[in-house]
Amino acid sequence: MKILLGTHYLAKTGGTENYTYALAMELLRLGHDVEHFAIVRGRVSALLEEKGVPFMSKTSYDLILSNHNTVVEKLWPYGYVIQTCHGTIPELEQPSPYADAYVGVSEEIKRHLQGLGYESIVIPNGIDCKRFYPKKPVSPTLTTVLSLCHSDIANNFIRKCCKQAGIKFLQSNKFTDNVWAIEDLINQSDLVVGLGRSAYDAMACGRAVLVYDFREHYMNEFLGEGMLTPLNIEKSMSCNCTGKASRLKYDDQSFIMEMQKYSPDLAVWSREYALENLNIEKAVVRYLDFFGNADIRQNYGAYKTRLSKVFDEERQALRNALCEKGLLQEQFVSVQCQMCSMRETFSAKGRKHLRAIRALLWLSIVLMFLLVMLVCHVFL
Repeated sequence: MKILLGTHYLAKTGGTENYTYALAMELLRLGHDVEHFAIVRGRVSALLEEKGVPFMSKTSYDLILSNHNTVVEKLWPYGYVIQTCHGTIPELEQPSPYADAYVGVSEEIKRHLQGLGYESIVIPNGIDCKRFYPKKPVSPTLTTVLSLCHSDIANNFIRKCCKQAGIKFLQSNKFTDNVWAIEDLINQSDLVVGLGRSAYDAMACGRAVLVYDFREHYMNEFLGEGMLTPLNIEKSMSCNCTGKASRLKYDDQSFIMEMQKYSPDLAVWSREYALENLNIEKAVVRYLDFFGNADIRQNYGAYKTRLSKVFDEERQALRNALCEKGLLQEQFVSVQCQMCSMRETFSAKGRKHLRAIRALLWLSIVLMFLLVMLVCHVFL
């Protein structure tokens, strides 16, 4: 199939960017004709092109997988659009009415979409488990912690806790460090602290994961699920491992105690869970099955017909408005001509009256002169 992948940003590495890259590599592996589109291009779009995924060049596609509403609004005329929503708060993640179907990466997002009037299915964030894998085993005891948190506030807190516990601290903030090969850094640690896709990448690399961060730009508070285990993973996944399911708070001592729950067995379980539930190979199969559903294809045809009718009506309304504008312009020109004609008429009459006044004035002067001469003649 001809498939187009669209996302707003492909300038630097990040959750949605890595997700798009993983989708592209798996679809290529399956033999599909894959291209990409981004409003903001950069390093990741260049990497895609190097891997044989060119920038959008066709006039139509069988399937468009889009991540942001801004992209949907640009791409919907080119094919069937499935919009994937990765969050409930950011404006870019809100559903676009121009999409044909919707996917939420968690149950929380599915409920959010339903509340806005959009039905969707849940397909968790897919991870390329062949790129993100355990390159070396973890330590028997906790020696190194990697923070993938997005704020200095969180990183400083975790650094302080690690120092108190005698644990080596590493960090990578995508807004300041922006490391593409993040899997190599993950493999240098035993435990990873982060939210969302950071947690999933770490699980795929066979690392223990502690869900925690301070996201000032949309949560404005510390949120956590604590150490991921078989007991809390489903609850945490229901909110995309963002900490919103449990909203746990920690001070120094309680956070150190949470890190001390680490065990190599948790790291092994993390890898197994990622292979079973977060593998991009399974995510792509679900996308293609969703697209192949007969009901949504029928709805797609009906939707496009209705949408085409709406745009035809809008185009006709625009034509009518333009015609009315033309008539108004003609009337305006006609009024201008009439005003010019009136000005010319008044100007001609004014000149005629001025000449008559001048003639009367000269006649009055002559008569006065003659009268003066007559008087002088009589009396002299």
